[in-house]
Amino acid sequence: MELHRCSLLALLLAVTCSVAVAYDPLDPKGNITIKWDVISWTPDGYVAMVTMSNYQMYRQILAPGWTVGWSWAKKEVIWSIVGAQATEQGDCSKFKGGIPHSCKRTPAIVDLLPGVPYNQQIANCCKAGVVSAYGQDPAGSVSAFQVSVGLAGTTNKTVKLPTNFTLAGPGPGYTCGPATIVPSTVYLTPDRRRRTQALMTWTVTCTYSQQLASRYPTCCVSFSSFYNSTIVPCARCACGCGHDGYRGNGGGGKNARAGDGRSRRNSGHGGGGHSGGTECIMGDSKRALSAGVNTPRKDGAPLLQCTSHMCPIRVHWHVKLNYKDYWRAKIAITNFNYRMNYTQWTLVAQHPNLNNVTEVFSFQYKPLLPYGNINDTGMFYGLKFYNDLLMEAGPFGNVQSEVLMRKDYNTFTFSQGWAFPRKIYFNGDECKMPPPDSYPYLPNSAPIGPPRSVAAAASAILVVLLLVA
Repeated sequence: MELHRCSLLALLLAVTCSVAVAYDPLDPKGNITIKWDVISWTPDGYVAMVTMSNYQMYRQILAPGWTVGWSWAKKEVIWSIVGAQATEQGDCSKFKGGIPHSCKRTPAIVDLLPGVPYNQQIANCCKAGVVSAYGQDPAGSVSAFQVSVGLAGTTNKTVKLPTNFTLAGPGPGYTCGPATIVPSTVYLTPDRRRRTQALMTWTVTCTYSQQLASRYPTCCVSFSSFYNSTIVPCARCACGCGHDGYRGNGGGGKNARAGDGRSRRNSGHGGGGHSGGTECIMGDSKRALSAGVNTPRKDGAPLLQCTSHMCPIRVHWHVKLNYKDYWRAKIAITNFNYRMNYTQWTLVAQHPNLNNVTEVFSFQYKPLLPYGNINDTGMFYGLKFYNDLLMEAGPFGNVQSEVLMRKDYNTFTFSQGWAFPRKIYFNGDECKMPPPDSYPYLPNSAPIGPPRSVAAAASAILVVLLLVA
């Protein structure tokens, strides 16, 4: 009996942990849903419209884009596909007439590039696999293609659903559930006077886990304030520095040391753009200024500027000014990856005073409400055509903004690190925060002085009085 209880408890813990891994407390309903709508039958199969909808509020799919895969239940083939393509044709030698687009038992599908001929396009296709976050750009959060499947069932009772769905976006991190038959999708004709519906519909839900995507964080956070001279940097090796040292590669020679090498390789990183070792070069080296240094690699391996934290992204939060009824913080995002431009980036902060945001300068801002009426989480992102592109490492590899927040005197204080965020996410990945005991605290000798505007006015009155006297 006791053994049975232990086994049951172990099973319950395993299930709980597996669910928790893919659960984001700041975006509890976030997922990517892949929907198959069978829109017509063919002599040996069906034509389906496949739509991928990103319902994640602040996590997008960046270049080189998504890859969707599955396993056929029988011996199906893809006769043709519009708006996407299979990466491999497979063995189609048994076909004597028309050759299918793909005969792979486990096809992998990728989006087409922009600018392909119109006869290969379909609505919401051909964006190189880039899909926006739903909270940032709902219209750009959808991707679609049309597929003609052969050697399959020709009725909704004989069609066998594909299995083992996978989604790379573009790296690992997504886990997809089984296909589930749902009520058929209903369509409106262009004149919106007639309703049609799919012959059969099934959906697949994919959720993201940062632990599956990378062994280490992909960003870190540093702090500073006007009331304390201490600058709290990102933790050393916040994004992993390996355990076997650096291997020289380039300007520093093979024996470049960790302290003076001009180019190093960190072999301890895991996934999320860190697989295969992370190479870094000094920002003032000749290679950092050479042609081709910004060319991405096919495997997505980064080339970082050598730092103590070894993170592609650093977010710096600075408490800048203190007014009577307001206070002001500055946010700076720096890209240390020479091979990566972040398009349509997002930054999410969890802070108790975000419920009183008065103005955000040079960034867009949208409050998130993951817990109903508790408004302590917000999303920042760039202005279109202005700073929505975070350039690669170098002089232009940063974006900055300032946030003005109204004080709530019932809860407001600068003491005990209150002015700093509790969590920071960049592009949906949680950043490594400094330890709480290192936050810049108020000096113990005296409380905050009067706001600058009040102090300046008092000084001016004192000068006038002295002159009159």
